Amino acid sequence: MNTKKCLQLLILVGFLWVQFLQAEITLPAIVSSNMVLQRDTDVTLWGWADPFEDISIEASWLHESINILADKEGNWKVKVMTTNSKEAQIIKIFSSTSNILLKNILFGEVWLCSGQSNMQQPLSGYNGQPTFGALHTVANANNPNLRLFTVHRKGAKLPLNNIDGYDGWEEASSINVMEFSAVAYFFGEQLQKILDVPVGLIHTSWGGSKVEAWISKEYMNTYQTVDLDSVDINKQTNHIPTALFNAMINPLIPYTIKGTLWYQGESNRDKPSEYKERFPAMVKDWRSRWNIGDFPFYYVQIAPFLYGDNNAFEVSNNSAYIRETQLKCVDLIPNSGIAITMDIGEANCIHPAKKKEVANRLLFIALHKSYGYKTIDFSGPIYNSMIAHEGGLMLQFQNAEKGLYTFTNLTGFEIAGEDKVFYPADAKIINGNRVFVTSGHVKTPVAVRYAWRNWVKGSLFDTNLLPASSFRTDDWNDAKHVE
Repeated sequence: MNTKKCLQLLILVGFLWVQFLQAEITLPAIVSSNMVLQRDTDVTLWGWADPFEDISIEASWLHESINILADKEGNWKVKVMTTNSKEAQIIKIFSSTSNILLKNILFGEVWLCSGQSNMQQPLSGYNGQPTFGALHTVANANNPNLRLFTVHRKGAKLPLNNIDGYDGWEEASSINVMEFSAVAYFFGEQLQKILDVPVGLIHTSWGGSKVEAWISKEYMNTYQTVDLDSVDINKQTNHIPTALFNAMINPLIPYTIKGTLWYQGESNRDKPSEYKERFPAMVKDWRSRWNIGDFPFYYVQIAPFLYGDNNAFEVSNNSAYIRETQLKCVDLIPNSGIAITMDIGEANCIHPAKKKEVANRLLFIALHKSYGYKTIDFSGPIYNSMIAHEGGLMLQFQNAEKGLYTFTNLTGFEIAGEDKVFYPADAKIINGNRVFVTSGHVKTPVAVRYAWRNWVKGSLFDTNLLPASSFRTDDWNDAKHVE
């Protein structure tokens, strides 16, 4: 072979090698066919390519294509305005090396659903622990306007750019909903029917997880120094600070969402004062990173359950304190709401079977606060004030516009004098809107507690049957009680 032909061959091989080295455009897992994009707003599309790669984006609802340039590290990101159209859309993303077609895309309401095992619990339930109503729900699940995405349980020492394990966007069907989060599904199914718009549900939760695992390193370092260099990320991953944020939240940002549903707290119940700081910090952390304002954040108060000694009165052993903390967090977290579950817990099962009731209460909050359904009641009675009255205490409540209700008799009330010793008390509804509490053991009462136990069955409701949270009128941490 002569020199000229050798040179031509080398040039050809070199050209092919350069072509081989050029990377195709890569999209995050959450951006794909079948996805739901938040309707009538700016949404973010992003991904990775070669440094300084020219990228063109065509969308079926846009009149002109979008041309962008990847940065020096190959990252690219662009804002795109969506509409209220209910028609399926397509997106084409192409460059010199790529030609990507995303199809069957809908505009609708996108909710991120996260937490620990009660959010994770699927319609199929857990072993020996059912989800009520699951079979009927699954039989009627075929709905192309309800889309599901699940992030698999993973942890990471550093924030990941993409998800490491997932079930991609799918239309809800009797084939795929059985293992999807029951709370999330019940919520989304009803929201889709009521609003008559598509709904997208992103489920990312891990049973037994602590709130610290869902917070970024920057925010967690405010409370404790996070150094995971020598940590085994595969052992108790759901308790490792930042580990779940890194692998299960960060890769979803900045996918535009309407809001978040959260069901967690059991794993932090022994330290309510810490939770009062860290839970609001987590919400602030997420909102700052999504950078779409104070998006709705609606969460579930943990249900009563027989944790060990049901007579425990100490802060670390009585879950009433964490329920109190969760109730107070409504005032600490802007644009938030809490679903109370005092009436649907189970003494011997930490995973109550009535997940549809939980979803209903989250739905009522969302409809009232996010979608303008102001006639929908979303909050049960909340203790407001008390006055001494005829040897007892008269309690008044907020959020009981049509009054108070109990199915049989009020139970779970205790009353104490200045000695801080609580005795079981008689309680009754007065004139439909107040509660009068007395005990023959306490002649001059100064404090009342309601449902201040690990396990208790809530008995106080408003007339829409939304339950009151456990509460106390005192702030004592050294009180005692007599059975």
